[in-house]
This record gives sequence, C-alpha cells and structure tokens, in this order.
Amino acid sequence: MTSDATHDRIAEAFARVPREPFLPVTERQNASGNVPLPIGHGQTNSQPSTVADMLRLLDPQPGETVLDLGSGSGWTSMLLAVLVGPAGRVLGVERHPELVETSRAAIDAVTADSADREALAEVAIHAAVPGALGLPAEAPFDRILVSAGAESLPAELVDQLALGATMVIPVAGEMLRVVRDGPGADELAITRHGWYRFVPLISE
Repeated sequence: MTSDATHDRIAEAFARVPREPFLPVTERQNASGNVPLPIGHGQTNSQPSTVADMLRLLDPQPGETVLDLGSGSGWTSMLLAVLVGPAGRVLGVERHPELVETSRAAIDAVTADSADREALAEVAIHAAVPGALGLPAEAPFDRILVSAGAESLPAELVDQLALGATMVIPVAGEMLRVVRDGPGADELAITRHGWYRFVPLISE
C-alpha cells in the first residue's frame, strides 16, 4: 500500500529532524536507539520504527492539514512539518501543560536551526481541551495521527476527518488505518496493521 516514494520522503524527514532536542537532557545519549524513551509525566517519545510505520500508513501529502493528537515531545509534529511542507499545517494537541511548553520550545529551536526552514509547515501545539478529543473547531483535517491507544474508535475524531481523509490510530492495541469514504460516521474503510503498545488516549 505504501509507495517507494513515501518510504523515501519519510526517511528524508527522519534525516532532517533530529530526535535529541525533543528528549530530556538525561535521555539524549539514547536518541539513536530504536526504543521508546521517557519524556516525563508518564509519557514517552515513541520508538522510531513505530513512528515510521505510522507515518507510512498516514502518508501525509504536501499542502495538507494534519492533526497530531498526543503530540508529546513534538518530534512527530516536526516530522509531519517536513512531510506536508510550507503549504501545509500541523496542529499538535497535548494534555500535559509541561509538555506543551517543552515541545513548543524544541520545535522553535529546531526550526530556527534549520537551513531550509522555509520548506517546513507551520506547527502549532495546542493544550488539550478538557473533555474533548482533538480540535473540533479546526476540523476538518486531511490526516489525523493519534499517538495514544483508544479502547474503541472515537466517533469524535472520525467527525473531524474530511471526506476522503485518513486517520491512523491504535485501537485496543491494534494499529488501524481509517479512511472516511462518505459523510456518514459509519462510511469508513478500515484496515488493520499489527499490534503496538501505547499510553492510553484520555479526554478529561
């Protein structure tokens, strides 16, 4: 399902966005390891191979608007900024205020240091709204990436997908690729892509 061109674009994004600035200082020596790393508040910076798998399934295209739910350290949001390019937008949502602040600082620093920052999308990290999932006021989105595990497919997020749009989300431990085929909440094409472990998806 994923083209060679998509693989190449994702590999280029990983090459352009270092993991280290998005990690606590004490974890930066571990940045090259293919393991999840703690970033505080019970959250992790996801295993790079898992991030790559999810980005391949999401297949974000230049110019698209992407919701990055559970943006955590901000690393994935920055990878998405490379993939959607200057005509695109990336909106991250994070429920831990401290991570909202540290991720914004890391994104600003990496963007400032980038030799080709004009080739990056605008990235905005939002604090999660209690009791809500995603950013309904900013919907619809072309792509939604969810880096936290849901017990069932959240209708609230399906409603934020544009017609023909794609969401990648772990549900009950299984990675799902959800494509909205029609206006109805049940008009979905869902494929399943293996088992993963994530922190739980929470709205409170």
